[in-house]
Amino acid sequence: MKPFGYVRATSVEEAVRAAEGQPGARFLGGGTNLVDLMKLGVERPGLLIDVTRLPLDHIEELPDGGLRIGAMVSNSALAAAAPVRERYPVLSQAVLSGASGQLRNTATTGGNLLQRTRCLYFQDVSKPCNKREPGTGCPAREGVHRDLAVLGHSPHCVATQPSDMAVALAALDATVHLHGPDGDRSVPVTEFHRLPGDHPEQDTVIRPGELITAVQLPPADSGARSRYRKARDRASFAFALASVAAVLDVRDGVVRRAALAFGGLAHRPWRARTAEEVLRDAPATEDTFARAAEAELAAAEPLRDNGFKVPLARNLAVAVLTELAAPPAHG
Repeated sequence: MKPFGYVRATSVEEAVRAAEGQPGARFLGGGTNLVDLMKLGVERPGLLIDVTRLPLDHIEELPDGGLRIGAMVSNSALAAAAPVRERYPVLSQAVLSGASGQLRNTATTGGNLLQRTRCLYFQDVSKPCNKREPGTGCPAREGVHRDLAVLGHSPHCVATQPSDMAVALAALDATVHLHGPDGDRSVPVTEFHRLPGDHPEQDTVIRPGELITAVQLPPADSGARSRYRKARDRASFAFALASVAAVLDVRDGVVRRAALAFGGLAHRPWRARTAEEVLRDAPATEDTFARAAEAELAAAEPLRDNGFKVPLARNLAVAVLTELAAPPAHG
């Protein structure tokens, strides 16, 4: 057992001060990912800073019609909140697809964004892994990579970001609020997670000592509909092979606005900007949706065993967009 220090913070400022100058410090919220990684020996923090008592567990209605979601709001509370279910159903659906009810009761909004890859090599300390130990190599490229990235990967890493919630937040143009030694700052969620490049050990753009305090959603477009769909190996508690979060506004058979993000395909939620360009002002037809998905996925570089993800993601996107474009059922 590796000993570690423990501090229970009573304010955001106290939590950040405790982490300052402590490169081995980790903030502890629900612990559903961090504690598992500690058991595996992947994470070996010198100090745990307990942030569970911080006043960050509320969902606040904003004057402009948006929502501010505290970093300590549980996944269960987030999925069940009436403003989320009614105005941002894609987010509620994504959270509910993410884990068992017991885990959702404990897991937090901030922690969900920070969860680390489920790549087998990353989680096995007996194997080399550039994400865990930079410079040791990426055995997944030639080894077991069926579940791993087809977009945006590098010679150094083919891991995927596992969060369902983050994919929905990417499609919703959410913003991540942080507090650190240099004060407050905000980062668009689409820029919060990194592609691996030469530094796969850096999952996000978060700076040392920074704490996620909230996630903010812009006002929902009253004319848009949204949906999340996930393909996985089994129906319960499995990470995405591919997933799609879509927001679509169709007027008179023409796409007025579209936002599309893929999960399970890259080191971060993949905002499909190329597909969105194809969709803009185009007929809301299955052919258009297929052209858009294919234009986005043309950049895919599958490995030996994960090429199936490309048509899987394409078909998911077409199915979700087609459903959103259909007239609402009345009954």
